[in-house]
Amino acid sequence: MNKQRLSLWWFIGTLVFALLSMLVPLPGVLEPFKPYWPALVLLYWSLESEDRVTLGLAFLVGLGADLLNGVVLGEQALRLCALVFIALRFRSRLRFFPMWQQALAVLALLLNDRILLLIVRVLAGASLPPASWWISPFVGAVLWPFLFLLLDDLRARLRIQ
Repeated sequence: MNKQRLSLWWFIGTLVFALLSMLVPLPGVLEPFKPYWPALVLLYWSLESEDRVTLGLAFLVGLGADLLNGVVLGEQALRLCALVFIALRFRSRLRFFPMWQQALAVLALLLNDRILLLIVRVLAGASLPPASWWISPFVGAVLWPFLFLLLDDLRARLRIQ
C-alpha cells in the first residue's frame, strides 16, 4: 500500500474511531466525564493537516455523529463547524503553543462548543442541564496532551505526512 493511501486510511480511521468512541456507554456517574471525541480528533487534524480538514468535512462528521447519537439533525454538525472554523483560523498560532497553552486553548474551544450546544438545546425547548454537564470540556482539555502525543507518535511511526 502506498503512502498516500495509508495516510488516507489513517485519517479516516481516526475519525471513525472518534465517532465510535462517542457511542461507548458509561455508567451514569461517569457519563459527565466523557469527552467529546470527534471534536478532539478534528482539532488534532486541524492543527496537523490543514488541507484535509475543512468545514465541509466537519459538517459531514457532525451529521454522522447526529445520526449515530439520535439527536437533532445538524446539532453536532453546527458545533463541529464552529470548532473547526476557529481552529483553522488560529492554526498558525495554536501549533506553536507549548502543550499546556494548547490544552488551555482546547478548553476554551470545548467550552465554546458546550455554550453552542446549550443555546441549541434551550432553543429546542429542553431544560437547563445540571452543573455536572460542564465537566466534559475540562476532561477533554486534560486528555488533549495525551491524545495529541499518541496520534502524533502513531503518525510518525507509520511515516504519514
